[in-house]
Amino acid sequence: MDNKAYMYVLECADGSLYTGYTTNIERRLQTHNAGKGAKYTRTRLPVTLVYQEEFPDKPSAMSAEALFKKRTRASKLAYIENSIYDKFKGQTIKKSKK
Repeated sequence: MDNKAYMYVLECADGSLYTGYTTNIERRLQTHNAGKGAKYTRTRLPVTLVYQEEFPDKPSAMSAEALFKKRTRASKLAYIENSIYDKFKGQTIKKSKK
């Protein structure tokens, strides 16, 4: 049984950030953009997924969400940037031929 859960961060149309948790990122993003997600995002559409982090279970994702929400905006953005950098560190980027 797959119990994976995710903490995710959305950027709203007004530039604000929204953090949540889910077991299905794609479905949750569609729900938000359909205006049926969190009350906060309903008036700030469309939203764009800017970060997601996988956890082994829902309680872990919920704990990560709660801790992330306590950060300042600058700290959240730095966390996202550093996580993306760490993910691709050491990889070679191939330029496409045009």
